[in-house]
Amino acid sequence: MSSTTTHRSVKLIGVLTIIAGVLMIVAGGATWVLVTTQLKAEQITVAAVSDKNPGSLAGKPVTGPFTAYAQANAINHHALLEAHGRTYAQLGADAKALKAKLTAEGATAADLAKDPGVQALADSRANTMTGSFLRASLFTSVIAFGVAAMAMGLGVLFALLGFALTRVARSTVIASTTPAPDKTREPVAAKA
Repeated sequence: MSSTTTHRSVKLIGVLTIIAGVLMIVAGGATWVLVTTQLKAEQITVAAVSDKNPGSLAGKPVTGPFTAYAQANAINHHALLEAHGRTYAQLGADAKALKAKLTAEGATAADLAKDPGVQALADSRANTMTGSFLRASLFTSVIAFGVAAMAMGLGVLFALLGFALTRVARSTVIASTTPAPDKTREPVAAKA
C-alpha cells in the first residue's frame, strides 16, 4: 500500500525560487539590452592601438563588453603615448616640481602661467584626465555587462533549483502490511 503526500512548504519554496529565477533572468536581460542600447547611441568605434598592431576589434562599433574593453585599452595606450608614459598623478607631481623650481628661481605667478613647460604639462595632464574619465566610463559598462550576465546565470540556476524543489515536494510513502523485522534479536545461525 502506498500513499502520496505533498510537502506544501517545500513546494511553496520551490515556486518562489522559480519566480525569483525568472525575475533575475528578465532583469539581467533588460540591463544587458539597456547598456548595449546606450553604447550604440554613443556611436563609438574601437580605435586602433597602433598601426602595426591595431587589435582584432579595431574599427568595430562599441556595443558590447569586449569592444568596450578594447576601446578602454586603446584610450589608455594613446593617453600614455601622448604623456610620454606618465600617468595623470605623475604629471601632476611633475608640474608641481617644475613650478617649485621656477618659483625658487624667482618666477612670479604670471611668469608661471606663461611658461611653455608648465603649460605643456597642464595640457598633457588635462588630456590624460579626459582619457581616464573615458576609460572609467567604458569600464563601468563592462562591469554592468558582467553583472547582467551573472544575474541571468543565477536566474537559470534558481529556476532549476526551484523546479527540483517542486518535484521533491511530492513524495510517495510505501506502507507495508508485514511487520518490520526485530533488530534487537540475535540472528539464528544456519544449520550445517
